[in-house]
Amino acid sequence: MATSERSALLTYRLCGGSAEEERGRERGRAAAAAPRKLPTFLGVVVPTLLSMFSVVLFLRLGFVVGHAGLYQALTMFAVAYFIIGMTVLSVCAIATNGALDAGGAYYMISRALGPEFGGSIGIMFFLANVCGSALYVLGLVEAVVDSFGIPPGQEAGTGVHVLPQSYWYELLYGTVLLALCLLVCLVGASIYAKATFLIFLIVAAVLGTILVSFFATRPLKVPIHLPSSNGTETDNGFFTGFSLNTLRDNLGGEYRVDYTTGQMMSFSSVFAVMFNGCTGIMAGSNMSGDLKRPSYSIPRGTISAVLFTYLVYNLLAFLMCATCNRVLLQKDYGFLRDISIFPPLVTVGIYAATLSAAMSNLIGASRILYALARDDLFGRALALAKKTSASGNPVMAVILSWLVVQVVLFSGKLNTIASVVTIFFLLVYATVNLACLALEWASAPNFRPTFRYFTWHTCLLGIAGCCVMMFLISPVSASASLGFLLLLLLALHYLSPSSTWGYISQALIFHQVRKYLLMLDVRKDHVKFWRPQMLLMVQNPRGSARLIDFVNDLKKSGLYVLGHVELQDLDMLPSDPLQPQQDSWLSLVDKLNVKAFVSLTLAPSVRHGVRQLLFTSGLGGMRPNTLVLGFYDDEAPQDGLARHPAFTSAREEVPLGFPPLRAPTTPKLLSAREYVGIVADALKMLRNVLLARQLESLDKAWELRRAASPPPTIHVWPVNLLRPDSARYADTCSLFLLQMACVLNMARAWRRARLRLFLCVEAGTMPHAQEEKLRQLLKDLRIQAQIQLVPWDAITRLHWQTCQRPPGGSAEEEEEEEGVVNFPTNTTQVSDEYVCAANKLVLEQSPAPAVRFLYLPRPPADTSLYPLYLHQLELLTRGLGPTVLVHGVSAVTSTQL
Repeated sequence: MATSERSALLTYRLCGGSAEEERGRERGRAAAAAPRKLPTFLGVVVPTLLSMFSVVLFLRLGFVVGHAGLYQALTMFAVAYFIIGMTVLSVCAIATNGALDAGGAYYMISRALGPEFGGSIGIMFFLANVCGSALYVLGLVEAVVDSFGIPPGQEAGTGVHVLPQSYWYELLYGTVLLALCLLVCLVGASIYAKATFLIFLIVAAVLGTILVSFFATRPLKVPIHLPSSNGTETDNGFFTGFSLNTLRDNLGGEYRVDYTTGQMMSFSSVFAVMFNGCTGIMAGSNMSGDLKRPSYSIPRGTISAVLFTYLVYNLLAFLMCATCNRVLLQKDYGFLRDISIFPPLVTVGIYAATLSAAMSNLIGASRILYALARDDLFGRALALAKKTSASGNPVMAVILSWLVVQVVLFSGKLNTIASVVTIFFLLVYATVNLACLALEWASAPNFRPTFRYFTWHTCLLGIAGCCVMMFLISPVSASASLGFLLLLLLALHYLSPSSTWGYISQALIFHQVRKYLLMLDVRKDHVKFWRPQMLLMVQNPRGSARLIDFVNDLKKSGLYVLGHVELQDLDMLPSDPLQPQQDSWLSLVDKLNVKAFVSLTLAPSVRHGVRQLLFTSGLGGMRPNTLVLGFYDDEAPQDGLARHPAFTSAREEVPLGFPPLRAPTTPKLLSAREYVGIVADALKMLRNVLLARQLESLDKAWELRRAASPPPTIHVWPVNLLRPDSARYADTCSLFLLQMACVLNMARAWRRARLRLFLCVEAGTMPHAQEEKLRQLLKDLRIQAQIQLVPWDAITRLHWQTCQRPPGGSAEEEEEEEGVVNFPTNTTQVSDEYVCAANKLVLEQSPAPAVRFLYLPRPPADTSLYPLYLHQLELLTRGLGPTVLVHGVSAVTSTQL
């Protein structure tokens, strides 16, 4: 037994790998309750043929050939069918790549390109079908008035010519005919299909009659009555039968004024009218929700119908040029009835074909509107269109579509809205090609259409052809349509709910990012283009919201990763506990509006977890080069996330579901020794280290909004305050510290801040020479900063009085050379008294800054000294407010071009 298109094998939608959520399941149950009924011929071939064999075939083909001539008419057909041919290939490719549902082109585009493109193009396609339905109704009114209308200039008609002619009467006739279409469409797709099959038989008979008439009818003169300013003007057209002279006269173009609109015709205006005979290619796909096997029927039915109509149009164009003079072609839109061997049948055929095309577009518009409403892209605005009858027919969508068509009927003339309809359809066709092109370029493994007669070249040619013809027809209308499409796209991007359809943009981004990551060669790194790439370790985001935001300002367009270590053993767990947390972390990134990735890991200890992240975070040339840690102290954590502006709305009472913060009496997950060990590990791995203290007290918004005089300041201390005997301003670590302060100052939010660089000087060391040297360094590095001299003789004197050495230590200290990391085995210990004095020195510099950058000494090689090292860092930074301790191991500044 053949696999049903509703089977589990095809529950994905086009390119997605997973089924939709509960709404999708309800939709599937509703579809199962209303089984699909239409086969290929009735559901695709017949609607497509009738949509294309309608107004243009019976009422405007002579108009096209008469103005353009045979050569240009054949060129128009070639261009039009080239565009729709490329589009048909794209439609067939998408239609055979998964189960289709109601909505036709909208469903294809939305499931391929995502809700923004799908929703905006869905509205455009709805408008195209609505305008197309109005166009066919106006064509039918034109035919009815031509057959039964009172001739211009006469007050009363004779015989069958009893219908008054005026704008309002023709609007009334159009309203009545549209009401008839509405009644048929309200009954449902099945009755519509049966009605269209009957109409198809009539149209086929009429078409056969017309072809026979070209051969069987004798030459005749056709009187043509045209309205004029003086009443009625009479002209004579001639059916000459097959004549070489007639053919020769009709080979070239001869554009004149259109007698219905009074406008001068041109290639583009005639093409706009002609192209409406090619816009029915989506009639079959619009019925996708009612087809038995849409993936089978749409390609075969659409291609067959397109090829057949192309042959018929070309054949009829040649026959008209060879048998009818130009006056007859240009001034008598209903001349096929006049030359027919059985005129009443042609009249019936014109009525049937145009009525069917109007119904086809109306029912297509209603299906698109129903699909848009069902997907909730526009919220309550389209809620009414969701209502269906007991049999599943979207009656409210049909009624709403009918109302819009009724509004369009006020335009009055067929040729008036022809260009608008054409541009709408060209825009939709361009987007269908774009959808197929994007799927092909994304190289997604699940894009495996069974229809293989397409390439990205055909998609690209289809897009180019549609865009060129849009602007040739009407640059103003084309620009306005694109502008409206852009507005819809932006509105849906910001207002529509997220969907589970899959976004082609994500597949394309992945494809391009992978390619460029392979091109990012770490061997070509240069200090001129260095940028910070941050790994910020976060234990609980509730206590780190402002730190996360601060590091986002420090990254300078570099990589930013939020790391988190979960202390569990995967061997003892039934599943990965990190997967449920991933969405909360990603939502946190969105809420805080930071450009960061999230990396979570399981480990037996925090130190092991940080090592894992330092080794594995990033990809290729994008790996963290700087580790950022919060400071290890005894302060009770504060829930800054609950007070953050992004989480103060009533809708977000409990921010993202992160666990509560650690109580002050609860033991920490990390010991002091392990914390310093993490710093040492990072330095061994040649990663720069930043320790951030009291950043949660940094109210960036207040600091940067306060009075412009004086502006907020950033204090920079590029000297190792715990090692005054080895203090230098131009070593790797000092320059890295200076670079990080400069990077913060370059961030948009911190541009008003001023850098203040503190130069610690001793008596007898020529402080002004040191200042000049430092000023020259800042000039070479293009860093604008105020230099402030700070005497610290008393501090250094206290150091030498109280300094201690560990047992067995030597006074010889090892220093870092540029770009080389050395770990001293013997370290001079400084007293707490000295550290407190250094802390007081930093604190006394006024005014108080927004943030301070201090030099972070290297941890001692002796791990037993880790607690003492951390204790002295705590003393050094106590009470300083927002402070960042910085230790750099890589050269990051350059004076070269």
